[in-house]
Amino acid sequence: MVRQDKRINWITSIFMVLFHIGAVAALFMFTWKAFFVALLLYWMAGSFGIGLGYHRLLTHRGFKCPKWFEYFLTVCATLALEGGPIFWVGTHRVHHQLTDKPGDPHSPRDGGYWAHMGWIMSGEPLHNKIEALLPYVPDLRKDKFHVWISEWHWVPMVVVGLFLLAVGGWKVMFWGIFLRTVFLLHSTWLVNSATHMWGSQRFATGDDSRNLWWVALLSFGEGWHNNHHYYMASARQGFYWWEVDITYYTLKVLSWVKLVTELRRVPEKILAEGAALDAARAGKLSGSVDDAARAVITSAGFGPDYKFFTHRLGHGIGLDGHEHPYLVRASKTVLAPGMTFSNEPGIYVPGEFGVRCEDVMVIAAEGPAQILTPSFQVSLEKPMGE
Repeated sequence: MVRQDKRINWITSIFMVLFHIGAVAALFMFTWKAFFVALLLYWMAGSFGIGLGYHRLLTHRGFKCPKWFEYFLTVCATLALEGGPIFWVGTHRVHHQLTDKPGDPHSPRDGGYWAHMGWIMSGEPLHNKIEALLPYVPDLRKDKFHVWISEWHWVPMVVVGLFLLAVGGWKVMFWGIFLRTVFLLHSTWLVNSATHMWGSQRFATGDDSRNLWWVALLSFGEGWHNNHHYYMASARQGFYWWEVDITYYTLKVLSWVKLVTELRRVPEKILAEGAALDAARAGKLSGSVDDAARAVITSAGFGPDYKFFTHRLGHGIGLDGHEHPYLVRASKTVLAPGMTFSNEPGIYVPGEFGVRCEDVMVIAAEGPAQILTPSFQVSLEKPMGE
């Protein structure tokens, strides 16, 4: 891809230079009080603001909350110095629409530095003119608060900075504003750059998105980027228990006190598919078809209410160059009284066995093989009386 506009945006660039100078100066003003104030603001702006507010709520509507709390999260996000909600949400939706294709605001295919921070310093109209982003935010442009805060997004930062200076002095202000902001900016920018260059690709998303654990730690869970690009609507980006997602943990706590509701979950078929892909890449699908399927089922954490069957549905070319039959998982099979599920090869038509098979998917191939069609699905009719 070729960038259309390489002109420097001098206002943005000057502020970035000044904040980086302030961050370096803060290193010579260390106190524990300043450190913990910066840590608190880092969490509020990064997890509460960017992760919860701008990203998982305003961009993807991964959960619901009262309007006042939405506005509070938005104000927290402005403390990240990443612009107002219309700019941030609009740019991110463009990124998802055109990921790693011409028009993506920050693809590493235009260069690592460009994806990290070069795009924010340029004169590209899409990045610096709200009007160009309005078609991508029809929901936000109807909200007077979001329109207002998008114009005056710098006000909360100034207010907090003056408060820190008055209460804690120069050391607390430099740590709480300059160092904290610069560290958070780079943590967020690493999601745009590093997670499209390094890490692992669990799902075939058609782009360069990857999961990168250390970026996830820095960004409160945003580094599970391949997961996110595969299923954007989920309030959770660390799909499995070992994928640390602090923002999601925060959401769960907030749901206990009813501040947030209707958290959108990762569909079980996607969790099973991801576990199968991990197992296949780790070489754990050796042995019989049934043993391999059972290993995948166990690793995905499914309980005894799930009935699984395997049967063959075609062939694919494995990593060894030979043809291998696929494994198929039928999840949460519902059997009518007295009926059994046929495990014979063949095409199962709706109603043939009085059974509904939800999300029958190809999950792996017998032996060391690539997953050629991981999203294959079959659905049969639910039996009468269910």
